[in-house]
Amino acid sequence: MSDFAALLIADDGGAATPLTLLTATGFDAWQRDQSERTRAFVAAQGFAAAADTIALLPGDGPGDWSAVAGIGDDGPWGLAAAAAKLPAGRYRLVGSLGTAGLGWLLAQHRFTRYRAASQDSGPENGRRVLLTGDIGGITESIRLADATALVRDLVDTPASDLGPGELADAVLAAARPFHAKVDVTKGEALLTGNFPAVHAVGRAAHQAPRLIDLHWGDPAHPRLTLIGKGVTFDSGGLNIKPGGGMALMKKDMGGAAHALALARLVMQADLPVRLRLIIPAVENSISGNAMRPGDILATRAGKSVEVTNTDAEGRLILADALALAGEERPDIIIDFATLTGAARVALGPQLPALFSNDEGVATDFAAASTAAADPLWRLPLWSGYRDMLKSPIADLNNSPDGGFAGAITAALFLEAFVPAGTPWVHFDTFAWNPAARPGRPRGGEALGLRAAWAFVKSRYDRNISSR
Repeated sequence: MSDFAALLIADDGGAATPLTLLTATGFDAWQRDQSERTRAFVAAQGFAAAADTIALLPGDGPGDWSAVAGIGDDGPWGLAAAAAKLPAGRYRLVGSLGTAGLGWLLAQHRFTRYRAASQDSGPENGRRVLLTGDIGGITESIRLADATALVRDLVDTPASDLGPGELADAVLAAARPFHAKVDVTKGEALLTGNFPAVHAVGRAAHQAPRLIDLHWGDPAHPRLTLIGKGVTFDSGGLNIKPGGGMALMKKDMGGAAHALALARLVMQADLPVRLRLIIPAVENSISGNAMRPGDILATRAGKSVEVTNTDAEGRLILADALALAGEERPDIIIDFATLTGAARVALGPQLPALFSNDEGVATDFAAASTAAADPLWRLPLWSGYRDMLKSPIADLNNSPDGGFAGAITAALFLEAFVPAGTPWVHFDTFAWNPAARPGRPRGGEALGLRAAWAFVKSRYDRNISSR
């Protein structure tokens, strides 16, 4: 866990520099109320309250000063630039915090595992501490920042240090404070446990594949099942990726990172659910026993799959996970996966694709996405494309010819393993920032996590704010 709790605190009345938030539309009115001296300093710094800008203003005493920050309509990220640009120290927020605590915290998060020393320096170890009177928003901001940092750090960790075993260790570490039960099925035991697709995809790697299964909560409560694709590195298998396509494939476990982070949020909030988290964890590698194009794989659901492309492996391991999840008929299944390049071609790196077999759930997710300022875009489970998944010698093929509608056909493949009548949501997310923005550095990213958390809170505990 991070030290975010030390960066966003209830106002303790101690010494702190005032920090005022301004929008461009409110700038003129604010400036009219300032002294001529202040207006001169503002003009000298070229400050007009544009988003992501700051200005430092002199006070009456030699060490007395304050700061103003320009914010736009960026919701949780409004304070991110200020947290990065202001000198280290303590700041007292003038006005309402809203959801902007998240950006303040994450702007100060660094993935430092492989660095000799922190790049920050200054008072309080380079930290910018924000004091606020909005007590209610502190805990939620810290939890969301911790969850996002967990996703980022797991995704940013290279496969040399995050294989299926280390991913299982991360689940165990997250489960321990909440006394959740975690079962790990490993290697050849996957065959006796009836996870043949997980075994087939991961058997060629140095680290044995695993099926990670977490249980928490009262069995009498509604069953919430989360699934995350845990491909810790994807070479493409025998349909090997080109070098450029393989460069970011340490992030192919980003779905597992999202599902784990959401599970931890559920447990932290003590939501009234029976939580299950299922992560099939594999490395898609190449050796003499790697699965081949043309192989026919068995699945837990009893459906056979012709492997037409070994680089479409994520949907194979998710098939076993979805079948397992469906056996206890949960209230809802939510899966996260870095599944298709087609979703990125259609929607780019910032918009996860969302699929659902339930119109009411899809509508609620759209509302949750807006409320959390965590955008997503629904794509259809277009039934006309199901024929693309037909195989002449098996029940399904895993990668239709032609490449048309790749994100949709992948989702339709997954849907074939979801029991009829069980609400299901599938996130095809990128889990990566290709370019830095305030509070969002280049690298691993949680995309769709806050929307999913807002949906889960709304569905299971409308009074969670009082907890």
